[in-house]
Amino acid sequence: MLRRYLTAALAAAALASTGANAQDVVKVGLVLPLTGGLGVVGMEVQAGAKLYVQRHGTAVAGKKIDLIIKDDGGVPDNSRRLAQELIINEKVGIIGSGLTPSAMAIAPLSTQSKTANVVMISGTSGVINPNNPYMVRTSFTLGQQSGITAEWAAKNGAKKVAIIQSDWAPGAEATAVFTESFTKAGGQVLETIKVPLANPDFAPFLQRARDAGPDTLFVFVPTGQAGTFAKQFVERGLDKAGIRLIGPGDIADDHDLPGMGDAMLGVVTAGIYSALHDTQVNKEFVAAFKKANNFRPNFITLGGYDGMHVIYEALKKTSGNTEAGGLVEAMKGMTWESPRGPISIDPETRDIVQNVYIRKVEKVQGELYSVEYATFDAVKDPLKAKK
Repeated sequence: MLRRYLTAALAAAALASTGANAQDVVKVGLVLPLTGGLGVVGMEVQAGAKLYVQRHGTAVAGKKIDLIIKDDGGVPDNSRRLAQELIINEKVGIIGSGLTPSAMAIAPLSTQSKTANVVMISGTSGVINPNNPYMVRTSFTLGQQSGITAEWAAKNGAKKVAIIQSDWAPGAEATAVFTESFTKAGGQVLETIKVPLANPDFAPFLQRARDAGPDTLFVFVPTGQAGTFAKQFVERGLDKAGIRLIGPGDIADDHDLPGMGDAMLGVVTAGIYSALHDTQVNKEFVAAFKKANNFRPNFITLGGYDGMHVIYEALKKTSGNTEAGGLVEAMKGMTWESPRGPISIDPETRDIVQNVYIRKVEKVQGELYSVEYATFDAVKDPLKAKK
């Protein structure tokens, strides 16, 4: 009975939202983790979304944009409840999703209510799928970065790799893509070690990895935990043992790097964005972001910033109409120059296509940055490219 009521309520909300197209306001609701262990991730997205509105105005296609942001604390049940409230009570025309578990919790609601849903944080491939036809991603997939990391490692001396991954869907996906690509290139994965997501003490897992005798350690931990990981990597002596640290961009994230210390120098990652990305678009973006927030933007920030870009440009194409089918069609195939470089929305998968950069941590004007020195152009999600 409750499910039937919810489905009816969501359908009614969808009709009300469509009818609101004649009104002067388009409500955009973002459900993000602003508190809890990964609260910093939501704060970065929020800052990116707000900066886009600040730089591009609060009106699109004659409609005022009302940005409503809710804190789910990274708890999927909260995400689902808040999304229901936004769709049914607030009558938002567009919703934005955050972390993978939260995005998965919200997906059925956006499908049932026919509400366009822009995924701004999740890097798990399966979040964007045929069962959720109104979802579009502006963040990344771990597969995009992990596959490139494996290619680079195999070509640059890595023979035996140990893996440390956070034990959740993005970590499993990063590991799977890396393992397949690395072993295909002739490398050997000695051991895959899973770390509880909420566990801030990596020391015993690092010791286990060291004991396996690798020449390289591939790691995926969420942004916000990389600083602790890097510190303990050095404390356990893995750097002095000649073990090279590599991974997706998360482990050398712009939010963490300023406080991570010189032990990170030389660490190579494959990432989608560095605050030092050398384009005029990015230089202007970084200057505006620092002025507004007093800290660096990172790759997570771009999920929110580019998410709002997709929403604004789609609304221009639909003349402000928030009917989900029309909005998503307007988003498919969209291309633009982001601060991270050229990106597009794959018209077949609704997933992001973007450059992946090989970067090395270096000191620039007294601060640690990931310096880009090789580019893999227009990388699609490898898990979808197989299908």
